[in-house]
Amino acid sequence: MKIFDISEAISPANAVFPGDTPFSAEWVMRMEDGASCNVSTLRMSAHLGTHADSPFHYDPAGKDSASADLSVYMGPCLVVDLRGVGEPSLIDPAALMALELQAVERILFRTQDGHDANSFDASFTALGPEAARVLVERGIRLVGIDTPSMDHATSKDLPGHQVLNGGGVALLENLDLSAVEPGEYELIALPLRIVGGDSSPVRAILRRP
Repeated sequence: MKIFDISEAISPANAVFPGDTPFSAEWVMRMEDGASCNVSTLRMSAHLGTHADSPFHYDPAGKDSASADLSVYMGPCLVVDLRGVGEPSLIDPAALMALELQAVERILFRTQDGHDANSFDASFTALGPEAARVLVERGIRLVGIDTPSMDHATSKDLPGHQVLNGGGVALLENLDLSAVEPGEYELIALPLRIVGGDSSPVRAILRRP
């Protein structure tokens, strides 16, 4: 079974949304200082790196990360290569409608050839509400994208998130699909059991024979 790690590596170099909390680590104990072991404290945004937004992120009455249905984050998935169109750049709903999605429950969008986790490009491709509606109508249970968000950086009401939430669709963002060819895989990307969490880091992998 071949494993593809589609998670961003986490370090202080990771880019975050402007104003969000970058990654940092503080040593509480260090063996080089005579301690019995190394112990660190981590500080970071819950949306840094590859992560699973919970409905609570965009719905004050939504479920938190600890309440996630884990079965959604494991199982067969389809990776598709779709580039954004228009300005701002969005997944084309017409291109989605042309795909064979009848038996698909999980879909991951590869929107770019490379993936730079250490720079923030505000012109990234987003899913947007129209493409989100197509996915809800097709019965998709989970959608992932290789950019920072399902909506654009300037969005205030997060319409793509809201449409997916209304359809009960789980979200993965900041996937690194640069080394993955389009096709069918098994996805495993479990969120942490964070009570009150609006999002959670995930170690996302794809598997195939």
